[in-house]
Amino acid sequence: MKIVFMGSPDFSATVLEKLNSVYPVSAVVTGLDKPVGRGYQLKPSALKVKAQELSIPVLQYEKVSREGIEDIENLNPDIVVTAAFGQILSERFLAIPKFGVLNVHASLLPKYRGSSPIQWSIINGDVESGITIMRTVKAVDAGDILLEKATPIGKDETAGELFDRLAILGGE
Repeated sequence: MKIVFMGSPDFSATVLEKLNSVYPVSAVVTGLDKPVGRGYQLKPSALKVKAQELSIPVLQYEKVSREGIEDIENLNPDIVVTAAFGQILSERFLAIPKFGVLNVHASLLPKYRGSSPIQWSIINGDVESGITIMRTVKAVDAGDILLEKATPIGKDETAGELFDRLAILGGE
């Protein structure tokens, strides 16, 4: 099975590592390297760094639905998996993979759609969080839910600690 994985931050890098240990990933898509610090040195995303460590080819775009369509079509993936990717994908892009696009989301949907679901679960004092695997559609976090895995939130657990646990759970 030919898998293309898309994301950017540490969360997606952890999901990639777990996924790739079971199902080899053919290519990774992430955003462009960003200038940081006083010297505006270009810094790659955590996902790019992890993909390079795993010797997985990396494609980078500002907007994959605009700039990367032909490249993804040429890869002819069976499935695309996203985790913390942060871009709304076009209908044309969503139609490319044979088995569709799946998203790993760090909450038990429909709760905390969109960005920062881990932080919101901590802020709101939730006792449980989890991971949702869903089909990706044009609307944000609105596709059919295929799988949810719940996990308790520790009384003194930080967003960072929950982030790490959910990333591992999402990759499994």
